Amino acid sequence: MSFLIRLVINAFAVWVAVKVVSGLEMSGSLWQLLLIAVILGVINASVKPIMKVLSIPLIVVTLGLFLIVINTIIFGFVIWLAAPERLDLGLTSSGFLATFFGAVVISLVSGIASSAIPD
Repeated sequence: MSFLIRLVINAFAVWVAVKVVSGLEMSGSLWQLLLIAVILGVINASVKPIMKVLSIPLIVVTLGLFLIVINTIIFGFVIWLAAPERLDLGLTSSGFLATFFGAVVISLVSGIASSAIPD
């Protein structure tokens, strides 16, 4: 059940980011949005911990701000996978700033939604 809740939270966070950040475009359906949320969840669960461990010195030196860079890299990878040339899920970005602000919005919305829902 918690997997489905996380999936819905991730999908909602990506949807909010697309609506709020200019430069992010979503032309796919609800099912494609859910698939993007699954991909984001899998990458967050598998790759993100490795990236955090490898970048501990940078995280410490920047007082945690490097975590935003890690989130941007992961969201950029999800956008790259969702591109029409690869999985064709309808999510595109116009550049680094759109990806960066999209990652920030997704982190904020996901964190707020996760804290609002009891375990």
